[in-house]
Amino acid sequence: MAKKMEEKEVKKEKKGTKKSTDVKKSKEKNSKKVKKESFFAGVRNELSKVKWPTKKEVLKYTIATLVFIIILVLFFVLLSLLMSVIKGAFN
Repeated sequence: MAKKMEEKEVKKEKKGTKKSTDVKKSKEKNSKKVKKESFFAGVRNELSKVKWPTKKEVLKYTIATLVFIIILVLFFVLLSLLMSVIKGAFN
């Protein structure tokens, strides 16, 4: 078991020490020019992948949002009234 660990450490050390020629070769591979698409072409490409909601879905989500907002407003108005009644009772 100890021999296996030593062998792994030796392999790691060998991997960690690259020759200068190996570094140059890897830089040459990475320095190849890659044609980059423009920003707006990328944006257009990504937007084409989006599943846009239908008009019916937008209407449904809008109504649900408005109902939720109205419920929250009523809750906080009632809570405020309750607190003012409690505060008025102790004055």
